[in-house]
Amino acid sequence: MDTNAFTINDLPLSERPRERLISKGPTSLSTPELLSLLLGSGTKGESVFTLSHRILKSYGSLFKIQNASIEDLKKIRGMGDAKAAKLKACIEIARRMAIEERVFEESEAMKRRNSDTITSPDKLFEIIKSKITQFSKEHFFVVSLDTRNNLIGVDEISVGTLTASLVHPRETFESAIRRHAAKIIISHNHPSGETDPSDDDMKITRRLVDAGKIMGIEVLDHIIVTKTSYLSFKEQLLI
Repeated sequence: MDTNAFTINDLPLSERPRERLISKGPTSLSTPELLSLLLGSGTKGESVFTLSHRILKSYGSLFKIQNASIEDLKKIRGMGDAKAAKLKACIEIARRMAIEERVFEESEAMKRRNSDTITSPDKLFEIIKSKITQFSKEHFFVVSLDTRNNLIGVDEISVGTLTASLVHPRETFESAIRRHAAKIIISHNHPSGETDPSDDDMKITRRLVDAGKIMGIEVLDHIIVTKTSYLSFKEQLLI
């Protein structure tokens, strides 16, 4: 039998991908079989199985296929608009599911952290260091707290060397207002590993403290963090 022309209908009913997925679940199918089920049909003289194998061979992995455009996919013989669009739609669904899963996990982690009361800078450092110390550039965050200093949320405000033009009170307090925060702690990382505040760090802190008084949202502290240490403006009597 010509394997290129071999179709799903040539298989015994119990061995066909759709029937096996229904009876045994999707994990019982190989990646080419799943792709064959998605594409539905091959082309004249070539089965959908062969087409699926060629697609996977062309890109080497599913991960690389996700970055392919419709036009890229159509360069593969047998892939027209319909099949390329169907494959891209499936990839987009998978991408959105991954995002939703990540958001859910972060939300659950945040709920667990929300039970913590921020009683000291070192406690906050332990919570945010994994989020803020992995970057090669300076990232500025606002930590929102309720009236009892319970953590509500952590929001990234800006990326880049801190300047008065980059860190504006409007953007800084926007997330706090949205989260109905009573207080905030501002924090940013120093990729250099040094915790000494710069002149801009000092100016921005004073500006945000003054703005907080007007807004009715107290700025409790400004914490500069590195991978191994931190500096608290409050502990250093700089705020």
